[in-house]
Amino acid sequence: MATTVMLTADIVVTADCWQAEPAAEEVVQRALRAAAGEVRAPTRNAELAVVLTDDAGIRTLNHDWRGIDKPTNVLSFPAIALPGVSEQPRALGDIAIAYETTRREAETENKRFDHHLSHLAVHGFLHLIGYDHVSDDDAEAMERLERHILARLGIPDPYA
Repeated sequence: MATTVMLTADIVVTADCWQAEPAAEEVVQRALRAAAGEVRAPTRNAELAVVLTDDAGIRTLNHDWRGIDKPTNVLSFPAIALPGVSEQPRALGDIAIAYETTRREAETENKRFDHHLSHLAVHGFLHLIGYDHVSDDDAEAMERLERHILARLGIPDPYA
């Protein structure tokens, strides 16, 4: 279903640790373009922001927004659609990805860092457009789509 994708992703690096991965911004952009091109959701002329942060930054977000006082790998904050407002471009929301947790998970799971980062970007994006993994059926559908998108990028099954 690949289509011309007109998705704008602004990437903000808020932690110096990301300097260890100079290609991170392009990796995230590529993953987001692939995801937007494979979903049946209104992503044409849409925009989102990605914050590449550290464990301390994501821990604060996790605590403030979810009441969980620990770092995590990725958080998504879908934009709220206001009734009667037809925004152009359409704001999808924000994604935050923590460097240290992403690095640690990639090493623990014997995955390439760029592959794991791509997976987290895709995962976060899918949350922005309404996917979730609360129920087993929802998790299975989301994981199937993640596998498909990542395979299109030449990235092995992250759940294998």
